[in-house]
Amino acid sequence: MPKLSKILLLAASVVLVLSVFLGVNSSGVRAASDDPQQDGAYRQINVYSEVLRHIQTDYVEDPNIGNVTDGALRGLLESLDADSSYLTPADYKIFKTTHLGKGQVGINVSKRGGYASIVSVVPGSPADKANLADGDVIESIGPQHTFDLSLAMIQLLLDGQPGSQLTLSVVRPSRRADPEKMTLTRAVSALPPVTESFYENASILYLKPVSLDHEHVQQIEGKLKGMSRLNTKKVLLDLRDVAGGDMPEAVRTANFFLKTGTIGALEGQKVAKQTFTAESSKAVAANAPLVVLVNRGTAGPAELVAAALLDNKRAEIVGEHTFGEGSQQKTFELPDGAALILSIAKYESPSGKKLQDEGVTPGVLVASAQPEADDTEDTAPTTPAPGAAPQAAPQNKLPAVNKSPVTVDDQLSKALDILKGKAA
Repeated sequence: MPKLSKILLLAASVVLVLSVFLGVNSSGVRAASDDPQQDGAYRQINVYSEVLRHIQTDYVEDPNIGNVTDGALRGLLESLDADSSYLTPADYKIFKTTHLGKGQVGINVSKRGGYASIVSVVPGSPADKANLADGDVIESIGPQHTFDLSLAMIQLLLDGQPGSQLTLSVVRPSRRADPEKMTLTRAVSALPPVTESFYENASILYLKPVSLDHEHVQQIEGKLKGMSRLNTKKVLLDLRDVAGGDMPEAVRTANFFLKTGTIGALEGQKVAKQTFTAESSKAVAANAPLVVLVNRGTAGPAELVAAALLDNKRAEIVGEHTFGEGSQQKTFELPDGAALILSIAKYESPSGKKLQDEGVTPGVLVASAQPEADDTEDTAPTTPAPGAAPQAAPQNKLPAVNKSPVTVDDQLSKALDILKGKAA
């Protein structure tokens, strides 16, 4: 193909993507001067064309125009947000014919800094057993670097047939800088149910879901309704490392604790604003003293719950700044068989903060627990581990077993201290 034709092909690809963003077709280019915003966008096309011309004519070697096009379009989409993706015709064909939810390793991912980043890990999953954690970076999946993959394709590559193996190269910033090769075996496993524990002579109900999907939210509702039978007065909702679920179920969860008030909103350039409001008939524990735990692995639906309870001054939020996730996507098919997955609306907190952009900042900041060596004799725990019997006299550390490293859950301890000080 002549060089000029290649340049025009790449320029046309960029024009096509910009046309989707701006909601115009090729005839709209001629009318762009009537709209200053569009006129500015189309002036940029001249800049892109000039860059492409130099790449084609002056680069050290004749570039692969297809790879250059794919890279340019992928970068264009990812510059918007982590959830927007460009899929090549080949990628989109796979995307349409592959169904998520087969064998999995238990990782929730997003893209940060160009690479796949682990948002949270499902308890008991292959990833959990391999000691992967939120904040770990997946450098590559098999031979493919995640920097060169869209989020949609990364999620597809993580899934596969049950029993098949997944090879990852992982960088653990908190533990080691060098990439670590590991092989995980995909499995089909049900998410564990909501953990229920009691503290302070059963006066505090501790609830720990792993997801805010319909099944787990149903479990939360049932356990909250059972509080009256047990004379339990206070609630500790642990949303740490909760990244899965559905936004409607998140609205429902927040409503359990709110009789009135705004829970959140969804709005986009072409998506009319939807405001989610609490309904008194759906409240279950609207008067119970409440503390919510969050961390860097709290994302999406769990962030909406935390933001709603924080902004309505309904609960104390304890822990770390959350991940920052919360948008609605739409797929746009392109004439050449490629596709765009584009964020078209973002969820907002009651105060108007976009969760995708700002996340949730707790009112009480407490860093995540870190392992530490314990050379002391066995002692009573600071707070009972979830599922353990209530303790009357908390000490400073969880019990050591054979002098192995132990973890001090300062976030849980702080949350319980706050709840103990609240009048039922």
